[in-house]
Amino acid sequence: MAHEYDVLVIGGGPGGYVAAIRAAQLGFKTACCESNPYADPKGEPRLGGTCLNVGCIPSKALLHTSHLFEEAGHSFAAQGINVGTPKIDVTKMVARKSTIVDQLTGGIKGLFKKNKVTLINGHGSFIGKSDAGWQVKVGEELVVAKQVIIATGSSARHLPGIPVDNKIVCDNVGALDIDAVPKKLAVIGAGVIGLEMGSVWRRVGADVTVLEAMPDFLAAADQDVAKEALKVFTKQGLKFNFGVQIGEVKVGKKGVVISYKDKDGADQKLEADRLIVSVGRVPNTDGLNAEAVELKITERGMIEVDDHCRTNLPGVWAVGDVVRGPMLAHKAMEEAVMVAELMAGQAGHCNFDTVPWVIYTSPEIAWVGKTEQQLKAAGVAYKVGKIPFLANGRALGMGEPTGFVKMLADANTDRILGVHIIGAGASELISEAVVAMEFAGCSEDLARICHAHPTMSEVVHEAALACDKRPLHF
Repeated sequence: MAHEYDVLVIGGGPGGYVAAIRAAQLGFKTACCESNPYADPKGEPRLGGTCLNVGCIPSKALLHTSHLFEEAGHSFAAQGINVGTPKIDVTKMVARKSTIVDQLTGGIKGLFKKNKVTLINGHGSFIGKSDAGWQVKVGEELVVAKQVIIATGSSARHLPGIPVDNKIVCDNVGALDIDAVPKKLAVIGAGVIGLEMGSVWRRVGADVTVLEAMPDFLAAADQDVAKEALKVFTKQGLKFNFGVQIGEVKVGKKGVVISYKDKDGADQKLEADRLIVSVGRVPNTDGLNAEAVELKITERGMIEVDDHCRTNLPGVWAVGDVVRGPMLAHKAMEEAVMVAELMAGQAGHCNFDTVPWVIYTSPEIAWVGKTEQQLKAAGVAYKVGKIPFLANGRALGMGEPTGFVKMLADANTDRILGVHIIGAGASELISEAVVAMEFAGCSEDLARICHAHPTMSEVVHEAALACDKRPLHF
């Protein structure tokens, strides 16, 4: 016998669970199906997807612990705090991370119960369509839903010829569970995951070398930010090689040997105890049986959708990493809310121009909107306000004077076009810029808002003032 719902969400990650909760809040009889890709001692589905289980949340827990460890070893003495030589207990560090993950995954189940969302164990696979709705097989059950939201997320991209065992050669999953500090760690890929995981293990004592195929560092970021970040990370001890071509990778019981050509074409070898492969992610569309219902999928493996996440099938939607746009948890959540509200006849909307990006290194990197190089390429006339944290009293008091805030505004209308931050707390400071841009704000709008003193946010204020060439403290 088929189980009937108004809405079935396939996938329980950030896009999926938020879509299910919002749909239920709007009065739809809602179910969410999730298989069990992550370890659960009871064999029950773990909600939260990659982000909560093996991505955003656990990585930030490790980043925080490793940051405190590095501060204790290198920064405390300058403030008159003597603690001796700190020691890291990797087992306890990883266990703390896992406890946080368990708490939050359980919390989502509680939210499902609160909002009357039915959780079904199993992966959703399309069968066809009947008068009652879309037929989807979930495990051994048949589910019929009037509307379906696909939120199956993404998986780590692996390189051919480099098998990932998550012991010696790791992707994002194994990088979070390394059981001891490797003496030498190699990272392939200088993107967000590579930088964050490389930072974690460098701080606790690993000698980290990053190999990147692209000739430039953080090409997606504003180049002023990228240049500053490379200088800071190199000074911290991360080693970078750009423009490399990875060759043979030999894996042994105790380590790995990576053969590659450097930017000049010369043959090189890198020996390491562990290797982290972080070369992007691929959308999860396998197992949906898309061809059975003629669901359109692009050449890149993403589900084809319009600006409001509608697929080519009536009543079928897709959100998050499985569709176009940045693979960011908060972008998936915004799309999820939009879709649920559109299904209810409301004016759901997601502004992709104001989706912020964050890299949780130290210092943090965050941006929203256009970069200076994008504005130049588009021929847009703009003005710049750029203020260093070195001019901020709170930053100096915290011992965090590194970095700056850079604001780009239209030269004619003064509308804010982009804000780029490298510095302590950038992940929080960027929100002010997002709000201002969402309301089509100008640099003068932020310049005339009173900011508490002393705070790091004053640097955003000064950058806005600097767009009009009138900063007060620099």
